Amino acid sequence: MTKRPFEQIPLAFGHDPATGREDLLVSDRLSAAIAVVDHWPDWPSPVVIIAGPVGSGKSHLASIWKERAGAETIHPLAGSDAALIAAEKPVLFEDADRSGFDDTTLFHVINNVRQHGTGLLMTTRLWPMSWPVTLPDLRSRLKAATIVEIGEPDDELLTQVLIKLFADRQLFVDERLVGYIVQRMERSLEAAQTIVERIDHLALSRGTKLSRALASEVLEELGNRRRSD
Repeated sequence: MTKRPFEQIPLAFGHDPATGREDLLVSDRLSAAIAVVDHWPDWPSPVVIIAGPVGSGKSHLASIWKERAGAETIHPLAGSDAALIAAEKPVLFEDADRSGFDDTTLFHVINNVRQHGTGLLMTTRLWPMSWPVTLPDLRSRLKAATIVEIGEPDDELLTQVLIKLFADRQLFVDERLVGYIVQRMERSLEAAQTIVERIDHLALSRGTKLSRALASEVLEELGNRRRSD
């Protein structure tokens, strides 16, 4: 096995990702979801669900909408005040399929949103028909929601994302290096985030510049990790 260069632990300098509307990377796969956010409050229905894979941009879009609408984040569990908040202002419920919810509470949230004209945005990896809903009235309400799907990222979007992620860390890379990574990486925005973080970490710890060799090492490392999972 090839011995790797000695690695020091780099200092954790802060780097805040840019998450404003002007920082949103536009592509065909995001166009419908972006349109929904941009057309607030003129929505086709008071409840909108954005569905897409992990790392697809759902949280970025939700953050933009939350600021624009003056919304409050809720988690509709039994005994929570989620329904009361929904009667007073727009509300955001993220990762609905993973966070879990109480059927009756979410039903009341949706009813209050419809009755008071506020608004509800939910994000999910799975379409709502796949959620473990047992309350027929809630399932009926979910069927009436506007569902917007985000597809898998293409080469163009992955290229934009990698450049943005490097720029967020004050790193400016050659487009040929970005193209090399795009052609060999897992097709997800989550993978792009992981790759950039790992390349930055190694470059800092070794005191080296970004290079194809460094990118190749990270891609191989992540590929081996996935195969061993």
